[in-house]
Amino acid sequence: MFSWLGGDSSKKKNKEVLDTVSEGLRKIYKQKLLPLEEYHKFHDFHSPALDDPDFDAKPMILLVGQYSTGKTTFIRYLLESDFPGIRIGPEPTTDRFIAVMHADEEGSIPGNALVVDAKKQFRALSGFGNAFLNRFQCSTLPNQVLESVTIVDTPGILSGEKQRIDRGYNFTGVLEWFAERVDRIILLFDAHKLDISDEFKRCIEALAGNEDKIRIVLNKSDMVDHQQLMRVYGALMWSLGKVFKTPEVSRVYLGSFWDHPLHYDINRRLFQDEQHDLFQDLQALPRNAALRKLNDLIKRARLAKVHAYIIAELRKQMPSMIGKEKKKKELIQNLDKIYEQLQREHNISPGDFPDVNKMRERLQNQDFSKFNPLKPKLLEVVDGMLATDIARLMAQIPKEEAAAPTGANGSSEPAVRGGAFSQTTEAETPFGFGRGEGFDKGADESEWIVSRERNTADATFESLGPVNGYLSGRVAKEHMVKSKLPNSVLGKVWKLADIDKDGQLDADEFALANYLINLKLEGHEIPVELPKHLIPPSKRDVQDTVYPSLNDSDE
Repeated sequence: MFSWLGGDSSKKKNKEVLDTVSEGLRKIYKQKLLPLEEYHKFHDFHSPALDDPDFDAKPMILLVGQYSTGKTTFIRYLLESDFPGIRIGPEPTTDRFIAVMHADEEGSIPGNALVVDAKKQFRALSGFGNAFLNRFQCSTLPNQVLESVTIVDTPGILSGEKQRIDRGYNFTGVLEWFAERVDRIILLFDAHKLDISDEFKRCIEALAGNEDKIRIVLNKSDMVDHQQLMRVYGALMWSLGKVFKTPEVSRVYLGSFWDHPLHYDINRRLFQDEQHDLFQDLQALPRNAALRKLNDLIKRARLAKVHAYIIAELRKQMPSMIGKEKKKKELIQNLDKIYEQLQREHNISPGDFPDVNKMRERLQNQDFSKFNPLKPKLLEVVDGMLATDIARLMAQIPKEEAAAPTGANGSSEPAVRGGAFSQTTEAETPFGFGRGEGFDKGADESEWIVSRERNTADATFESLGPVNGYLSGRVAKEHMVKSKLPNSVLGKVWKLADIDKDGQLDADEFALANYLINLKLEGHEIPVELPKHLIPPSKRDVQDTVYPSLNDSDE
């Protein structure tokens, strides 16, 4: 598998066969993209070179927010346990970056020791110096959630006068490094603290280019009532609109992510739905990790190509002998014009170019005469990688997903388990998501739930003039379309209600059809397969093994 990555197999006696997408990405990076990066000093301007752990590491979740928005409490809520180094309080308590990872024993690894560990993905952080490494640690503990993901807590972003105090290291630079490598970035806001400070704005701008990874959580939403929450939500969207320079509306999750009683519980159902959606998003991260790494490598390759054109153009315009410093200043000043020239010459999208101001800043201390000229062969190799190798790895991802463990019903099992994601709580208690609601209502009762509401249905059934105790499909349809539901939905209701598949409905089946229609009208979903407790008692002997399903054929 993946022997094509080794080039011409006839020229190599020992072909390296790769078993995973991650292995394939690692090899094409080192063989095809890394030479271009090194030749044009990509790592001095943008991101450090990728190491092996960058391709093998578990998915990472980065939490970012102002102080006292509940970042550390959010982690504790997910893990349902404390971790070494945890500090929670209304003041700025977390004063360091903490990578919370899985291990057999609880422990804490300081930053200086962490960045020399070749098995972990943090080696490149040594470039931020001791001031940062003294504020960086890894907390390890045996926790089922951490078997699938790594969570990174960050210092609370300051506001007011405090934000002017220098941290002693490049805080936004560290955030930018993490943003390029994590799978999900969660921005937390407090319902009582919606202002976006200057430092927070700089941090959000440092996340630019990774908008697809960002999810926004409006935490502590239970501290306001439903009317205030509506206003708070509107104010947050207005604030975000000034920072995120995108036409799309950001997805905001509302909730209160701690284990204390809700202050205002009028929005309990809303918070449950929002938490369920957010948890589903986080649980999908391990399954989508290979796709995320592939996507990030494509972005990196496109940036490396553009960087090569920029560096080569600057080298080309430098004089060979006299006036180098003057020309360098002129080129930096006119960098935006060089961008426009390269866009026209090489048909490059403006969105592929790095930020012009950041590039100007990084060019100040560079010797342009030591830049290398363009080497077409290196660019051709990267173009071939994007056109061929990446496409083949893309085709391999569905095969890996198909090989993933599946649940009893054939669907993919959640990849993140334990803690707040516990499936035991969902399945074995009445407090799981959707338990006792919608089509699950009455599942733990002996009485047929439909019979409670069938008086009206029975009266309607008799008024429609059944023949030998049955309503024909035509008569039933005329009644069912009065619900104003689309035909596609009513067709699903019919397939589930016509249990014996005879094309007509008896009184029990008609009552069931009305029950399912009312469920849909109340905003609930129609089940794909009719649950056992919704089968009419008169039909259960026939339906001991096979229940009506939307996937059943009409034969």
